[in-house]
Order: sequence, then structure tokens, then C-alpha cells
Amino acid sequence: MLFNSLIFLYAFLPVTYFVFWRLKTPTQRYVWLTLASYWFYSFWNYKFCALLLFTTVVSFAAGVALLKIADARRRRLILTISVASDLAVLAFFKYADFGLGSIAAAGRLAGFDFPLKPLQIILPIGISFYTFHSISYIVDAYRGTIKPTRNFWEYATYVSLFSQLVAGPIVRFRQIEADLDRIDRVDRREHLDRAWSFFAIGMIEKVLIADTIATIINPALTRYASLSTLDAWLCMIGYSYQLYFDFAGYSDMAVGLGYLFGIRIPQNFNSPYKSKNIAEFWRRWHISLSSWLRDYLFQPLGGLFGSKWQQAWNLLVTMSLGGLWHGASWTFVIWGVYHGLLLAAYGTVGRGWDRLPVIARQAGTFLAVLIGWVIFRATDLTMARVMLEKMFFFQPGFSVVAAAALVLVLGIAGWLAHAGPNSFELKHEWGAGATVALAALFALSLLTVYGAQASPFLYFQF
Repeated sequence: MLFNSLIFLYAFLPVTYFVFWRLKTPTQRYVWLTLASYWFYSFWNYKFCALLLFTTVVSFAAGVALLKIADARRRRLILTISVASDLAVLAFFKYADFGLGSIAAAGRLAGFDFPLKPLQIILPIGISFYTFHSISYIVDAYRGTIKPTRNFWEYATYVSLFSQLVAGPIVRFRQIEADLDRIDRVDRREHLDRAWSFFAIGMIEKVLIADTIATIINPALTRYASLSTLDAWLCMIGYSYQLYFDFAGYSDMAVGLGYLFGIRIPQNFNSPYKSKNIAEFWRRWHISLSSWLRDYLFQPLGGLFGSKWQQAWNLLVTMSLGGLWHGASWTFVIWGVYHGLLLAAYGTVGRGWDRLPVIARQAGTFLAVLIGWVIFRATDLTMARVMLEKMFFFQPGFSVVAAAALVLVLGIAGWLAHAGPNSFELKHEWGAGATVALAALFALSLLTVYGAQASPFLYFQF
């Protein structure tokens, strides 16, 4: 089920919302949100609800055990077993076929023929996100950052909350713990205007900007070998904006949906294409993931302590695994390595870079990110190589129709991404004229959904 689908807008959301506000006690609301979220999740494959429940039970039990046990050795054992259990499930479903394929390919290069066949495992949607939710909860409980809840339904609500279940943000328990604790005392009207404002803006970003760009560039990218240099640049600039507005749109819709139920979901994008260096980009892009990697991987590895080489190694390991988190493909690993190298380079020459004019730093950072998106978008390494060759070694040709349509929407997207305010910089207190304009754009988004099958969000595949 998609946020931008008719069944969600006209069936799931109204039923979930009105029943929720008829219930009075915290447990009733926890149970209802949990059951509704499992209903939401089951629309993809009801069998995978068992995996979600397994992850929830393991991490909840670990939290309760850590609450009771003071012995350091036993606490480490609980941490190790519970985190390993979550990672084992993620590794099997997401990386087993990738691992078998990589071993077979390495064997062929070495002259051996390993009889390894792919298991053809179906990837459960959202598994990367809810696994990271659970791991952050266990680690925070172990560190004493949070006090684990004893209420299973409260915890189940946190893990399965439909607004952020399948594509984030990766919300930490402490970020919404206060809202969950007062879920029976929240005023329904307190954030109602902000809720619908965020949701409408997210829908507009997804349907009118991201999907419009996708309808133009996706067919072109399927025949990437025949693209000209100009077409290649237009496609990749378009993809940069498509990915941003698709995921930022999802995140804004998730924030709006959270507000409808009295839960404040944190910001996930802070105008990342305004960044003046690559480190700032990662503080602004997919904030919940980048901060997760920083706190639960980079810092335990040693962070910025030690020699420059050790710091660079920590960055490379962190970003490589961050790339692999996005998908079981070498393109994602190389994309992660690329960003690790950029971060390491900035750590070395950052002072010189920071003396450049602001516009030069912003343009240079966006260019570096865009080159990374070529690798990220590519279906394989061959496509990445061909696209980069076309972009940096001139090939003639010009697609007039595609370019004319694309340049128009790119102009709008570019202004919003590089100069306009993001959704968290708005007050969401609209006057009459702005309300009418927002309502008209939202209505146009709905008409677009009526006229075509709802388009999945890009991050559902991760």
C-alpha cells in the first residue's frame, strides 16, 4: 500500500484515523496502531509480517532483559545475541543471493566453477529500516541512553508505525518516546493543520515533481547507450532531483501522518543540495540514516580519533557499509566507497576548500554528489561506466522533445532544491491565497493518481 494510492487515501487512512481517536487508553491506541500497521504492511506480502514480529519480539525482550540485569558480561551477551539475530535476518533476506553470486563470480575469475545457484529470495519491503530501528533501540538500552519500555504494545507501535515503517525515517525510540507516553493525552486538533500541510506538500513533491521527472528520464535511461552528452547530463540532473523530491516527499508525508496521531517524526532532509561541502551534505541528506551510521558504526570504529589514515579508514568502512545497506549490488558498495573517499579528502583539504566562494563550494559539492548518483542509479557497473563516459567525453545529439519538457520541470525543481525553503522551514500557517494554491496543487496530485497507477517510492527498494 502506498501513501499516494487511492486505497490508502480513501480507506486505510480514514478508518485508522477515526478509530484511533475514538479509543481512550494508551494500550488501546498502541494496539490499534500496531494492528493497523501490520494491515498496512500485509498489502505487500502478509507472510513477512512474521519477520517484523520476530524482530520486534527479539528487541523488546532484549530491552526488558537489559532493564533487569546489571552484570556487564551478561549485558554484553544480550546485546550481542539480539543484534546478531536482527542482522542475521537482514543478511539472509537481503544479501544471501548477492553473496553467492559474488563468490561464484570470484571463483570463475580464479578458474574455479562453484556450483552455487541463487536462492531467489524475495526481499521483504522495509526490512532495512525496521531492523535499524530495532538495533538502535537495543544499543541505546545497553548504553543507558534510554530506559526500555515494559509495554510490549508501545514498543510494537514504535517499530511498526505505518508512517515510517517501509522507508523511514529511521526514528530512534528516544525521539518519539515522549509522544508515545502521552498518546492518550494528545489534543487531536493541536497539530492538525501542520499534519495536512506536511502531507499535502509531500504528495506534491512526489507526484508532481519526482514522478514527472521520472516519466521523462526513465525511458531514456533504459537506452542509455544511445544517449548524447547533453541527454546524459539532463537525465542525471533529473535523477538527482527525482531522488530528492521522491524521498523528501515521502518523509514529509510521514511527518504529516505522524502529526495526525500525535507523534512528531523528526526531519529527514534539510535542503541537502544547498550544502557547501560533502560533510555538510551528509548532515543534511537522509539525516536519520547518516546520524545512525555516525553513532552506531563510525564512532564505535574510532570516529575522528587517531591518525589521518585511521580516520580515513573509519570513513571508508562506514560509507561502504552504508552503501551496501542501500542494496545488494556492487554499484552501491562503490557509491559508498566514493563518498567515503570524498569525506576523507575533505578532512584533508577542507580548510582550502572552505576559503572558496560560497557559490563555487555549493556548485562543486552538487557536482560531486551528482557524479555519485550516476553510480547509485546504474543497474550495473557497465551502465555507470558508459554514463560517465558520455557525460565527460562529448557525444553529439539532442532529444528536443525530452529536453524541452525536462528543462521546464528541472527549473522548478532546481529552484526549490537550491534556493527555496524546505518543508521544516515553513510555518505551515497558510493565508487564504496560499491555502487555495496548496489545495489546488494537492487536487492536481490526486487527479494524477486517478489517471495513472500510483508510483512506488524509490526508497522502497532499499
